[in-house]
Amino acid sequence: MELNLNGKRALVTGSSSGLGEAIARLLAAEGAEVVVHGRDEARTKAVAADIGATAAIGDLATDAGADAVAAVAGEIDVLVNNAGAYGHEGWQDATPDVWRDMYETNVLSAVRMIARFVPGMRGRGWGRVIQIGGGLGSQPIALQPHYSATLAARHSLAVSLARELGETGVTSNVVSPGAIMVDSVRDWLTTHAPAHGWGETWEEIERNAAKDFVPNDVGRFGRPEEIAGAVAYLASPYADYISGATIRVDGGTVKSVI
Repeated sequence: MELNLNGKRALVTGSSSGLGEAIARLLAAEGAEVVVHGRDEARTKAVAADIGATAAIGDLATDAGADAVAAVAGEIDVLVNNAGAYGHEGWQDATPDVWRDMYETNVLSAVRMIARFVPGMRGRGWGRVIQIGGGLGSQPIALQPHYSATLAARHSLAVSLARELGETGVTSNVVSPGAIMVDSVRDWLTTHAPAHGWGETWEEIERNAAKDFVPNDVGRFGRPEEIAGAVAYLASPYADYISGATIRVDGGTVKSVI
C-alpha cells in the first residue's frame, strides 16, 4: 500500500534505537524525508546514515537541546514524539525529584517540539503530530506511578492539541503500544526465564512471560514494526479524518470499549 509520504519531512524523536528507530525506518521506506533524533551522537548518525536520513543531536529535556534539534530539522510535516524514559521505582522510591525529571523528559520534551514545529504546519495547512503513549496511561498499576502519569499526560495533551488545531489541516493523535519486544526486553526475559519457569525455547518464554506480565488476546509481545505501521498510517493522507484519537496496538491488553 502506497502511503503517499513522498515529499513529507518527518522528525522522529528518540529514534537512534528501539521503537523510534523502527518508526524512522518505515517512514523512510515509505518515501518520507526523515530526521533521526537522539542524544548519543555516534548511534544517531549510524541509524541516519543507514536509512539516508538527517541526524539531529540534542537533549529535548532542555530548551537548548530542543533548539539544536529544531535548527537541524528545519520545516517538519510529521512530528512523532517518541523520545522518553521510564523508571522502575514504586511509590516509596519515586521522590518528587524523580517525578519532576520524568515529567521533563516524557512530557515537556514533546511540548517543546510542538511549540517549535506546529506553527509551521498550521501555516502550511497540513501536518501530523503523533504522540507515542501507552496503556499504563489509562490503566496504571501500583509500580511506576510517575511513568504512568506521564503517559496519561501525553494522551491528554494530544487531544487538547487536536481541539486547538481544528480545521487547520493539522491533526494530533496517539499511538498507544502494549509491551513491545525491543532488544532490552528480550534480553531481560531470557535472563529471568529460568527463575520464573517460563520454559527453555524462545517460543515458550515469550508466551509464558506474556501471560504473566501482559496478558492479551494475541498471546505475545508486540513488535516495533507493528507500532511503526500504525504511526505510518496516521502520518499519511489516508488518516486525514482522524484527530484526537488513540490507536491501541497492544494485542488487546487494555480492556475498554472506548
